[in-house]
Amino acid sequence: MFNLPNQLTLLRILLVPLIIVLLYYEGRATCLIATFCFMLACFTDFLDGYIARRSNIVTSFGKFLDPLADKVLVSSVLLVLVELHWIASWIAIVIICRDLIITGLRAIAADEGIVMAADKFGKLKTILQMIALVPLMIHYPWFGVDPEPVGQFLLYIALVLTVFSGCNYLLKFYRIWAGNHGSSR
Repeated sequence: MFNLPNQLTLLRILLVPLIIVLLYYEGRATCLIATFCFMLACFTDFLDGYIARRSNIVTSFGKFLDPLADKVLVSSVLLVLVELHWIASWIAIVIICRDLIITGLRAIAADEGIVMAADKFGKLKTILQMIALVPLMIHYPWFGVDPEPVGQFLLYIALVLTVFSGCNYLLKFYRIWAGNHGSSR
C-alpha cells in the first residue's frame, strides 16, 4: 500500500498546508517559495503515475488517493487565491463543484461495479489548472513581467476545459447508467 508512487501522492497532500501558509503570508519571497512547492507537488502527480505504471504497482489505494490529492492541491490553492482576491470566487466555485460532481458520479458508478477512469480531457484540465495557478501564485512582477494576466488567461482556458470535461463525464455517466438501468424497465 505504501509503495513509492503512493508515498509521492501523500507528499503532494502534505505539501498543501505549507503552500497555503506561505501564500497567506504573502510577499515576493513567500509566493515564490509557495510556487516552487506547488510545482514540486505537481511534479509528484506526473512522477507517481509514471512509476506506478512502469513498475506495474498500480494499487486501489493509489487509484483513490491520486485524484483526491490533485483535487485537494488545486482546490486549496484556488480557495487561498480567492481569499487574497487574486481570482474571482465564481471561478473557484465552478472548478470545485465540477470536481465534487464528478467524484460523486464516480462513486455511484463504482458502487455499480463500473470504473469511470479519468479521460484525456479530465487529465488535460488538471494539467492546465496547475499550469494556470503557477503565474497566479507568483503574483508579483519579476524582471518587469507581470505574471497575473497570463495566469488569468490560462485560468479561463482551464475553466472552459473544466466545464467541457465535466459535461463529457456527465454524458458518459448517463450513457452507462441508461445502458445498465434501461433494460430493467
